[in-house]
Amino acid sequence: MKTVRDVLRHKQGGNIYSIVPIASVYEAIEMMADRHVGALPVLQEGKLVGIVSERDYARKVILKDKSSKRTKVSEIMTREVVRVSSRDRVEACIEKMQTHHIRHLVVEDAGVVTGMLSLRDLFSEIIAEQAETIDHLEHYIRGEP
Repeated sequence: MKTVRDVLRHKQGGNIYSIVPIASVYEAIEMMADRHVGALPVLQEGKLVGIVSERDYARKVILKDKSSKRTKVSEIMTREVVRVSSRDRVEACIEKMQTHHIRHLVVEDAGVVTGMLSLRDLFSEIIAEQAETIDHLEHYIRGEP
């Protein structure tokens, strides 16, 4: 069973991008596009205060006909952040995502944001693990070491 730590170790880049609550939504969306991510943790003085996602933008800016350059991240961010630790299992993370109807999790250890996980990250890890298992089984069936 893989853990969040395993996923973060294999995740390409491994950088943690974040934004502050006073930034404009435009800046957040621009950063997401530049970094190829779908959500950003919102940090204030190093502390997690929310998460902002493309979904927040679509529902709380576009559909309400607001200006992304005049709207602050703090106005649309999700304040109740679902968090996991690096010790949590991949399966538990997927269950949390299903329960809360979300696509991104903030990884936090001892009050410090140490990563972000998307549903795609978790599925990629599961697929890689299954491919490895299949490879081992094929070698076993053929009598290969």
